Amino acid sequence: MRRRRFALALAGALGLGACAESFDSTTLGVPVTMSAAPGEAPQGTPFKTSSHSLHALFGLLTLSHPSLQKSLARQLVGAQGIAQLRIKTRSRWGDLLVTLLTAGLFIPRTVTYEGVVIGRPQ
Repeated sequence: MRRRRFALALAGALGLGACAESFDSTTLGVPVTMSAAPGEAPQGTPFKTSSHSLHALFGLLTLSHPSLQKSLARQLVGAQGIAQLRIKTRSRWGDLLVTLLTAGLFIPRTVTYEGVVIGRPQ
């Protein structure tokens, strides 16, 4: 009975803490907004870029973390800000294949950044 409770608690802890990502837009050096006012579309250049992260041991360890600053560096040259930033983290087919072949020891994730760059000189 004790072992069963311990196993359930361990499984719950693994499930809640596995593959967690956090993103900090304060290091970008320009204002970033996640949404615009209703009915107001921001004027600028739309962008979409992807990055990858790699987790190990069923998601308990992060081997490589996607850098928001490195991924958006090209979009930020001469810009005044980013509007409607969306961050999507997903496992694509190739990511799932690696996870299955390594029995969960390595878990790659694809992180996609989308938004609108405001104030870039033409």
